[in-house]
Amino acid sequence: MVYPQNIVTNEELAAAAFSAQSLVFDKLYAQDEMILYKRKRVREHMEPYLLPGSRILELNAGTGEDAVYFSGKGHQVHATDIAAGMLQELANKAQNVNGKISYEQCSYLSLTGLSDKGPYDHIFSNFAGLNCTGELDKVLLSFEALLKPGGTVTLVILPRFCLWETLLLLKGKFRTAFRRPFTRMGAKAFVEGHAFRCWYYNPSYIRNCLRGSFGVLKTEGLCTLVPPAYMEGFSTKYPRLFKILCQGEEKYKTSWPWRSIGDYYIISLRKK
Repeated sequence: MVYPQNIVTNEELAAAAFSAQSLVFDKLYAQDEMILYKRKRVREHMEPYLLPGSRILELNAGTGEDAVYFSGKGHQVHATDIAAGMLQELANKAQNVNGKISYEQCSYLSLTGLSDKGPYDHIFSNFAGLNCTGELDKVLLSFEALLKPGGTVTLVILPRFCLWETLLLLKGKFRTAFRRPFTRMGAKAFVEGHAFRCWYYNPSYIRNCLRGSFGVLKTEGLCTLVPPAYMEGFSTKYPRLFKILCQGEEKYKTSWPWRSIGDYYIISLRKK
């Protein structure tokens, strides 16, 4: 595949991929039961750390589903994304929320260049947008200057081991089963025919990067017992089993080892 000459970084490659999907993204996923389950879990995790009327900086805001939700709860959201297509969809939604959402095209690797530098009450990134960089440390270390004292962060990240993917060994899918543990230089990913790379980070990586200035509030697994969203149709084919797995995940989501071996984990931290 030939990419435009001005696309040079992995983040820009990912942006091209998701821009290509932006027009159909909400149609594909807005009512998907597995996606709705994930969004509900992330929001339930995050909301206890939000003060009334919080100012939220969202990274990789996509089409703005979470920005619209949190603005509806009375929070002010400054939503950022580098994918022009996603940002256009977000801009369309922002017109209907009474000024509660502002937005700009900005790389998470260039947060010092934000037009609105805060300070913010909370920084939020959902569904592994930050896994599209091999320089996550650079992103994390930019948070302190953007947050108020006692401000909080919630990130949804892909870890280096996923129980469900490892079980694909039983189906002979060796490449998928081993793509996380053995891809320190990043694994290839494809969206709408566009290729980019994805890196995987355990909770310990984030804790160590932010150890001096942040304390961990909570870590929980997401899609550890519940199947990942790419197992399409699972909740429809097996509704009783899906309900049982949801109940099990709710019970064990913060316990070792379940909190860090899902398709994702959710981690929240507070600025010291």
